[in-house]
Amino acid sequence: MARVIGYKRVSSLEQNLDRQLEGVELDVEFLEKKSGRDKERPELQNMLKTAWKGDTIMVHSIDRLARNMVDLLNIVKELIDKGAKVTFVKESLTFTGEDTDIFKNLMLKMLGAFAEFERDLSKSRQREGIELKKAAGGYKGKGRKKSITPEMIAAMKARVEAGEKKTKIAADLGISRESIYKLLKA
Repeated sequence: MARVIGYKRVSSLEQNLDRQLEGVELDVEFLEKKSGRDKERPELQNMLKTAWKGDTIMVHSIDRLARNMVDLLNIVKELIDKGAKVTFVKESLTFTGEDTDIFKNLMLKMLGAFAEFERDLSKSRQREGIELKKAAGGYKGKGRKKSITPEMIAAMKARVEAGEKKTKIAADLGISRESIYKLLKA
């Protein structure tokens, strides 16, 4: 039986997936909070493994599926070779194994190139900013300041052991539930 599969991706835990594919009826969803710089994303790999002939893969926009041209074209080809079709909602483009529309294929390549260019531009601006901070003596290294103290982690662990729901603890601390699980492993 053909399914409608949604793939949603944001780059960080703090970002929200809710606006993607809003109002689209989905049978299965794959939700990813990871950079799209390469194909090695767990939910993307799961989606690629489970998609089969007749399925429709719905993606909010081309840059949500891949941030470089080679991966974008390979992912779309892999899905089409399995007999699935791929729809990019924002761009109003659908790809099937029967595509003969050269302009639609050109659009995929152009939009993929723009997504890759945007990623490279962002990395370039980040490098420039770091160099400026270093020159001014203000660069302290990678990452942002930790917002969770060791005392907060101890209190969180005590609350978990007392049976409190992790979702409630995460909301109280202003972090994601995934962060709670990571902190519990530390």
